[in-house]
Amino acid sequence: MSKRNIIIGGAWPYANSSLHLGHIAGLISGDVLARFFRLKGDNVLYVSGSDCHGTPITERARKEGKNPRDISSFYDEEFNKMFDGYSFSYDLFSKTDNEYHKAKVQELVRKLYDNGYVYEKIEMEPYCEKCNRFLSDREIVLECPECGKETKGDQCDNCLHVPNTEELMQGNCIECGTKISQRENKVLYLALSKFQKQIEAHTEKVNHEWRINAKNETAKYLKQGLVDRAITRNLDWGVDVPIEGYEDKKLYVWIDAVLGYLTDTMFLCENSNKSWEDFWKEGNNNKIYMCHGKDNIVFHSIILNALLLGQKENYHLVDTIVSAEYLNYNDQKFSKSKGIGMTALEALDIYPSDSLRFYLISNGPEKKDTNFSPDEFVAVHNNEILNKFGNLVNRTLKFKGLEELPEGKLDDKILEELKVTYQKVGNLIEKLEFREAMREVMKMVESANKYYDTREPWKQKKEDIAGFNDTIYTCAVIIANLSNLFEVAMPKACAKLREYLKLEKPSWEVITAVKSNIKLSNVEPLFNRI
Repeated sequence: MSKRNIIIGGAWPYANSSLHLGHIAGLISGDVLARFFRLKGDNVLYVSGSDCHGTPITERARKEGKNPRDISSFYDEEFNKMFDGYSFSYDLFSKTDNEYHKAKVQELVRKLYDNGYVYEKIEMEPYCEKCNRFLSDREIVLECPECGKETKGDQCDNCLHVPNTEELMQGNCIECGTKISQRENKVLYLALSKFQKQIEAHTEKVNHEWRINAKNETAKYLKQGLVDRAITRNLDWGVDVPIEGYEDKKLYVWIDAVLGYLTDTMFLCENSNKSWEDFWKEGNNNKIYMCHGKDNIVFHSIILNALLLGQKENYHLVDTIVSAEYLNYNDQKFSKSKGIGMTALEALDIYPSDSLRFYLISNGPEKKDTNFSPDEFVAVHNNEILNKFGNLVNRTLKFKGLEELPEGKLDDKILEELKVTYQKVGNLIEKLEFREAMREVMKMVESANKYYDTREPWKQKKEDIAGFNDTIYTCAVIIANLSNLFEVAMPKACAKLREYLKLEKPSWEVITAVKSNIKLSNVEPLFNRI
């Protein structure tokens, strides 16, 4: 099978506050897929970045008396440190506040305008008389017309309803609490409604791979009928609008951010011998995955595809929406103000990153909300990762008196079991069932430990040295394969195993032999008890 050109897009976090473990749980699926497809030998570009524009950043900057760039730069630096700490393998993690991205976004928006998909509209917009300014949807607080809960105007956190202009007019200014009024304003709109049939047809073709939340949320919007959306905002921070007469406005952040997947690819390919069109144009054996939380579904399943269709340049549309549910903390919603949960960086200060990754993948919110409990996490680390995986490595490669790996014969049944495990795990990852994939790998670990116990190498060492050599060698081959199978979840531990066993780079192929006579003096425990 020929190599595929694969884009993995990780949602762009707002650079206005620290990310918590729930954000990692929603984004780590992208790293799993990127690592897996690289193991398979595909051409992968895994891209994301900090979303430096929009109202959340200007809100925070205004409250703290700072420049929006100061706020976004601080959190962009923090995000880079955090993703590096969790071993996210981005090919590029950029930011929307760079000149390359801005210029490319302006070109793409101008093309939409020239193709007739962006038009001007004079309309009444929310205005705060007390603050003396137009308000964005995030600067309005209202009662959600769908569920009745209090929400900001961009999207209801409870039911995900996006209020329309008429509904926004019933709200209050989030800054001063004043009932909002209306003033006439000139706005540019994306003619989203023109893409209804194309997006419906595309969604029907590809959504068999999607999780149920993505199917339902996208279907809801398509059933209601796509509504044209404003793409300009009355802000002084963001990407300049490339249309005459709009010099005093900026592009709405949802256009700016979702086009970042494309601008990141363009930047990477301009600085290498690759063609960005191989990843984004039809006919190149390509596939596009978008990975994020469930609150970002329609921005990727509908809006990004509309922006691509509007270019009229044979773009390949998003194939697979990988949308996570929410992760809670001790059965409560993460809340910095209430002191519930911990930031992703705080977790790294306490726990090993590989163990956090494994836990968030194997207990992740794939199909329903799940919970992070420190007690449960410690139990998984000690009982699963340490006692099963770590112990297998330790008692094989650190067997008392064993200075180098002996020559031996690989057990035929174990070889067949490894082949089946690769197939099962690979199929589950392709089907976005990462939790089950990790269970299958852990079953291989358990099988290896059972094999070890049944063979009783501590007795064989004294009574049957050939049998002992076969046992240790077979377990070493299993460990070599675990360095492939666990690569998507625990890359740091797997790198150590490859170093110990003198293995080349990882791949999604069964390792049938390891070098004998490898010195084992440098082997250290992979994990420590918490």
